[in-house]
Formats: sequence, C-alpha cells, structure tokens
Amino acid sequence: MVSKDQGIGGAILAVCVIVAIVYVLLVSVPKQLFGLNGTDVRLDAVLVLVSIAFIAILAIGAWIGWTMATTPPPKPIEEITTEIDEKKEEPKSEEPVKQAEAPATDATTTKKKK
Repeated sequence: MVSKDQGIGGAILAVCVIVAIVYVLLVSVPKQLFGLNGTDVRLDAVLVLVSIAFIAILAIGAWIGWTMATTPPPKPIEEITTEIDEKKEEPKSEEPVKQAEAPATDATTTKKKK
C-alpha cells in the first residue's frame, strides 16, 4: 500500500517528466508536432525556462539570507568546552538513592484491614 507522501511524490515525478518531455518537443520540433512557428516558440520557451530558473536561484538565495539573518549565532567553542569541563568536575553523590515506596494496591489494603 502506498502512503500519502509516496503518492504525492509519484504525482510530482509524473508531472515533472511530462512537462520535461513537452518542453523538449516544443524546443526541438515545434512546427512538426504543434504547427507553430519554430523560431518564436523556441525563443519563448527558452526565455520562460531561463526566467523561472533565475527567479528560483534568487528565491533560494533570499531564503538562505533570511535564515542566516534570523538564526541566533552559536555559542563559542570555548564556552561549550568550559561547560563540558564543569560537568565532568562535579563530584558525584555517594549517598545511595532511596527507592520510592510503591503505592498500596487494593490487595494490600484489604489485608491490612482484616
């Protein structure tokens, strides 16, 4: 059985493959398949594709910049190593840990009442 994510992934894959095939046919043989003027269609197809790619690269760059601008800086390494050293130097308690008493169950309380 296919999960929801796998179904969505398969649909995205199918759409991308179909769009890629149509794009290649549109750029390579537009007149033979679609009856269109080859030069204009090729230039338009390339222009659209290059524009989308350019905008996508700029969007990724903007997303990286926004992430870097809004993420707090990490602690300096010296501070982290100091915290680790302090934790190692803390003395361990040698007192035995007392176990908490188990709560009384119905069987034990009825025995005590009798």
